[in-house]
Amino acid sequence: MSKTTLAVIAAASAGAGAAITATMYSLRSNSERKLEAKTISTTTTTVSTGAAASAPIPIPAKQIFTTSNQQQTAQSVLSTSAPAALGGGLVDPSGLFQYGFPGPIADIATRQALISSFDRRLRNPHWVVEHITPASLAIRDGDRKHSTFVEDEAVPEKFRARLKDYFRSGYDRGHQVPAADAKWSQTAMDETFFLTNMSPQVGEGFNRDYWAHFEDFCRRLTVQYPSVRIVTGPLYLPKRDPADNKWYVRYEVIGNPPNVAVPTHFYKVIFAEDGAVGGNVAIGAFVLPNAPIPNEKPLADFEVPVEAVERASGLEFASKLPPQRRRRLCADTQCAIIIKDYADRQKAFSKSRSPSPSSSTDIVKR
Repeated sequence: MSKTTLAVIAAASAGAGAAITATMYSLRSNSERKLEAKTISTTTTTVSTGAAASAPIPIPAKQIFTTSNQQQTAQSVLSTSAPAALGGGLVDPSGLFQYGFPGPIADIATRQALISSFDRRLRNPHWVVEHITPASLAIRDGDRKHSTFVEDEAVPEKFRARLKDYFRSGYDRGHQVPAADAKWSQTAMDETFFLTNMSPQVGEGFNRDYWAHFEDFCRRLTVQYPSVRIVTGPLYLPKRDPADNKWYVRYEVIGNPPNVAVPTHFYKVIFAEDGAVGGNVAIGAFVLPNAPIPNEKPLADFEVPVEAVERASGLEFASKLPPQRRRRLCADTQCAIIIKDYADRQKAFSKSRSPSPSSSTDIVKR
């Protein structure tokens, strides 16, 4: 089939209603968390008012995520964005907060090899970030045969993704930060098996194939770059229905009762650093469909502008990186996957057999 254009729309809700605005971008395609961990939750509340703000409303510390040099005590954390009384004293909407803050809440988990933000509504991560270096990948102290998938008990039970949700669902428990990136420590590797680092992924042709080759591409970047930072997460993108020519966001929900959303796509935003303080950063953003992808498909076909992923996800990735330090990853290095027999190795692993070294096939696909 000749090369076609997949229209990907970033939808954003406005106000209290369900108004949707769509921003379209182009994606070249041929067809489409009981281990210890520090958990913090974050939320942002913004209230517009024409009147002068009254006494601020305390926001629970667990709902505020700060960096280590910005830590504050719960008593000192006050929100000036929600006045104690509005409307000249006639009404007090903020009084509802005495019963609890509705959210949204993002469960932030800080672990050895990753930091993740969990979406309670969809039971998927918002994002998971990792950092790999030549030194971290050179150490092989972890073995995934000692790791087991585990539910993240730091997430409230009613919002938690469960192991039974994936059972006979037809989808893999797909790592966002791969276990292979955390071989430097068994504990670090174990922590990649929390379901807060998982999303339902198509197995054959994607998680065990093209997506695995893509993860390998990220690791191989450390040959050229001394520091590589990656953020990975799911997307739920609209598709045009030919019946009425309208755009719809449709996705499966697995579990009984239905609990975990199945993303339509996945993104990676890669920051390849040159190692110098204030040095250049080669950035690459990629969006791949949660579907079988032929190994012959060039990786560069899935490259998109960072802004496109931001619009589709509602996230920001490089707002503090000056334009003069930015480089385009696929212009700075060759964006190509190397085909390896990950699927065959996985089958061999499940049968407790070691794959034959001679069975590996390496083919570069640009």
